[in-house]
Amino acid sequence: MSKMIFLGPLYDYIYKMYAMRINHFPLIRLSFYAVDKAILYTLFFIVLRFIWIKMKKKDTTFWYEFWLDLFVFYVFLLFALTVFREGYFIWQFKFYWHRPLSEINIVPLIETFKLADAKSLVDFIYNLYGNIMWFVPMGFFIPALSKKHLKFFDVVVIGALISISIETMQFVLNTGVTDIDDVIFNTIGAMVGYLLFFIGKWIKKSIKI
Repeated sequence: MSKMIFLGPLYDYIYKMYAMRINHFPLIRLSFYAVDKAILYTLFFIVLRFIWIKMKKKDTTFWYEFWLDLFVFYVFLLFALTVFREGYFIWQFKFYWHRPLSEINIVPLIETFKLADAKSLVDFIYNLYGNIMWFVPMGFFIPALSKKHLKFFDVVVIGALISISIETMQFVLNTGVTDIDDVIFNTIGAMVGYLLFFIGKWIKKSIKI
């Protein structure tokens, strides 16, 4: 991995203090690296977004831009954790165009059941609940930030397509296991996120009344 731009000193301190005490420290390293990349690309987005608003003279608000930037950070973080795990820029990644399609798991829940039968349930819990929770913000922010009135089905389709894009890039970049279960759980997460958005919207209207 390349050297971190923003979080390097903090990571070095934590590494010295806890690297020998935590079994899954490489996961912490990956998390720091992903956050570092997400910060970089979110800053790029903010600058480009500011230029675009000024050029087009678009009307916006501070809070809309704040939540939009937060959502963009979340998306960059999600892709940094799942797909772009090595390097910062596209030319630093290696593409594996000739991987056999047989490596893709298209049979639902087979791998999840295998994890459930394993001695440690950590991987099972993360695979199931982690994949759901990671997409809850997707289902919430998309309708909240959209200028259009997106319905439940629209958000579910968008969430599923984003999940499929992640699985596809994982396959091409060879940075993860391409599994239909991830798409299923991600889509459920998007559903949960939309339901939270709908409930929040209903409560907001009720309070106004």
